[in-house]
Amino acid sequence: MAERRARDEQVSATREQIISAAERLFAERGVVTVSNRQISQAAGQGNNTAVSYHFGGKAELVRAIVRRHAEPIEQARVRRLADLSGSAEVRDWVGCLVRPITEHLAELGVPSWYARFGAQVHTDPGLRDIMAAEFLTTASLREVLEGLNRCVPGMPLAVHVERSEMAGQLIIHHCAERERRLARGATTARSSWHETATGLVDAITGMWSAPVTSPDGGAPAGHGVLASRRPPGEPRSGPEMSMPTRPPRAPGTAARDHTADQPLSTGRTAPLMLLAASEARKTIAEASSAGSATRPMLPA
Repeated sequence: MAERRARDEQVSATREQIISAAERLFAERGVVTVSNRQISQAAGQGNNTAVSYHFGGKAELVRAIVRRHAEPIEQARVRRLADLSGSAEVRDWVGCLVRPITEHLAELGVPSWYARFGAQVHTDPGLRDIMAAEFLTTASLREVLEGLNRCVPGMPLAVHVERSEMAGQLIIHHCAERERRLARGATTARSSWHETATGLVDAITGMWSAPVTSPDGGAPAGHGVLASRRPPGEPRSGPEMSMPTRPPRAPGTAARDHTADQPLSTGRTAPLMLLAASEARKTIAEASSAGSATRPMLPA
């Protein structure tokens, strides 16, 4: 029994060494260019097949790295959700999306590699879905995205997907750039990860709250969003499209969940955020064919 326990502990320690080495190498060099042999050597393993033995391949190794960080981020988000109490402010929900990530990066210290690892994986078509699947299926993130949905009920589906992609790109790559500069000892725009989160929340809140310009100058059908047409070359005199305002709720009535008005026929159950662009475009096509005006949804 004691021998088996010692062996299990050794296997666990070896796996952790491989995960740490792979995260650093993937962050610094990219996933494709790093070989399993290089990872084994960086992890201090004499056997060059250690990665294959413990993980089978790069995909499972990437999944293990993502899971190592997903749990503390999830726990931080759950704590923040307890204080939101059904807020109707976009900024509150965006903060709950961003700050658990930056708080985790702050706890990792300097140097860290997770943000750069995430950026590398996000640009790899064969691996990005692994990261999306691990993060986008958590209960806390579903709740955050549903709360954000309720704050922008009149936003057209295509614009919602577009801004989701923009927000994801901004979070991933801005955090990666700050982490890279910290590792090099270079100057950063903000003095701390907390202040970095404030900048991200400001930018993403502004993006979600911004007016929507209709390509043809008319209101998108089925969304009740008004637009004014501006002739080519004419300077802007005001917002081109305003988001509809919600009527005040009667005292004691619950907030309406706009994501449940017309569920997509694909059976998806939570709003989309940070998915790959190809998946986002697929979602738009599915929603259009189903005649749905609701937000894109994640697989159950």
